[in-house]
Amino acid sequence: MPDLLPAPRLHPDLTLHHVELTVGSLGRSLDFYREVLGLTVLAAGDGAARLGVGGRTLLALRELPGAAPAPRSSPGLYHFALLVPTRADLGRFVRHAGGLGVRLGQSDHLVSEAFYLQDPDGHGIEVYRDRPRGEWRWVGGEVRMAGDPIDLPGLLLEAGPPAPWTGLPDGTVMGHVHLRVADLGAAEAFYAGTLGFDVVSRWPGALFVSVGGYHHHLGLNTWQSLGGEAAPGGSAHLERVWLHLPDAEALDALAGRLRLRRVSFTEPSHAGGTLEVRDPFGTRLAFTA
Repeated sequence: MPDLLPAPRLHPDLTLHHVELTVGSLGRSLDFYREVLGLTVLAAGDGAARLGVGGRTLLALRELPGAAPAPRSSPGLYHFALLVPTRADLGRFVRHAGGLGVRLGQSDHLVSEAFYLQDPDGHGIEVYRDRPRGEWRWVGGEVRMAGDPIDLPGLLLEAGPPAPWTGLPDGTVMGHVHLRVADLGAAEAFYAGTLGFDVVSRWPGALFVSVGGYHHHLGLNTWQSLGGEAAPGGSAHLERVWLHLPDAEALDALAGRLRLRRVSFTEPSHAGGTLEVRDPFGTRLAFTA
């Protein structure tokens, strides 16, 4: 009897876990992430550190002393996005960042409200809150998103009276990661056709994919990196994106799809281990169960 083909899509309960970045000065980066975002250092030593909220790792840093800033024209990280539990939480972050004089970009995406900044190495960061799923609008299998201005007075009013900043709240998670890619066709073939994400939105020069009906777990764009080359070795860069699947069966199904399509990957060394694969542009994705 012939072998059954692996399940065609990724498991709908996939979640993002954390990202790994290289930085030019670990001390400078730790100061930034503690002061501006209020992340907690969970572990540090030998030129590396893990940071997070409530004991949950959101960011892993590795020092490359004197590394040049992350290039904006190479495939890799566009931004990682930290999802806070409530609109009031987002308002408190914005008030805190404003008090520090941090310059923020902002956008109402209809499904979410988002603010943007960069760390000292040029890595992009988004802090956002989701609107309730019942308010998202789906048309023809794609979720409606936009780039409208945020009602900033209303957001700050919802944050309540000014109070001392205590950092991003418990319940903050890695909501999504947005990547630069060199070719959208190749990106769609890999992320949707091979890995099994669903395409949920298309913009000029960008593609958004997810599972389980989320507005996006990954963004993929060529806005600055169309046909771009890999980042120089001496620059700060994204090392790895970590994603969690709910069980070993889902991880095995992914491995089966990769074998079927003759895509090279690192096999999990044990049950519950890590499957690592590179996208067509060199970005490393690590899947665990």
